Amino acid sequence: MSRTQPNSWWGMALLIAGEATFLGCLVATYFYLRFNGGEWPPAGIEPPSVALPLVLAAGLLASGVPLLAADRAARGGLARRAWLLIALAAAIQATYLGIQIALFSVDLGEFSPSATAYGSAYFTLLGAHHAHVGLGLLFDAWLLAKLLGGLTAYRLNALRAVTFYWCFVALAGVLVVLTQLSPSL
Repeated sequence: MSRTQPNSWWGMALLIAGEATFLGCLVATYFYLRFNGGEWPPAGIEPPSVALPLVLAAGLLASGVPLLAADRAARGGLARRAWLLIALAAAIQATYLGIQIALFSVDLGEFSPSATAYGSAYFTLLGAHHAHVGLGLLFDAWLLAKLLGGLTAYRLNALRAVTFYWCFVALAGVLVVLTQLSPSL
């Protein structure tokens, strides 16, 4: 008996493939500019602090645990438990994004994306990652709204696709944070 993936999974896999390519190009650009552009970061820009971004990345990774548990609960017919676990994951992810946006704003006050190649690469990479997290939060909100109507095969597939997306975003977040912190490591 062969088991195929639902269309929602394949659609998410295609989205992730495209987004992974995009982020890969941004990371490659960052390192190309870093190793061919002289001092990195340029004089007058402090290298990024390490502790808080690593803690935030760990938090984003940890948000996958309640999503995986929600998938298991939903497959067991426990709709309320799945909903609560997704809400918990969304709260962790929203907190991550809120703190990241605050840090991003502080960085914007200290240096500009248009002043140096470092600023351009730094803000583009982080901005793209923040956009991915924001999209994931929209997926969470949509899924939470749908699950209020109960569990269906369609909604189980949607939960699986959203969990797949968040696994990608969390792993990409680790890559982005390590790239961001590379001058300090």
